[in-house]
Amino acid sequence: MNADLKRAHVLISGKVQGVGYRASTWDMAQLLHLNGWVRNLRDGRVEAVFEGAGDRIEEIIRWCHQGPPVAQVKQVEVEYENPEGIKGFEVERTR
Repeated sequence: MNADLKRAHVLISGKVQGVGYRASTWDMAQLLHLNGWVRNLRDGRVEAVFEGAGDRIEEIIRWCHQGPPVAQVKQVEVEYENPEGIKGFEVERTR
């Protein structure tokens, strides 16, 4: 596996559901050539996992602090994990 491959598990809090956050995250992941997934949580947060080049992971984390125009992000929690080799990027169902 590529030594520069990184994985970030991200939890985003605030007004982040019903504002196009997941779709916008998918767009950004495509633009940055990242793999992983994004989904809504029942507690109102958005959860995402990103895998890819370290600089691109950091770029999408910076984007997560802002999100799409109507989102109101209050907090972004990031935990770095070992990459699993995910292929593609999915918008998953609420969990």
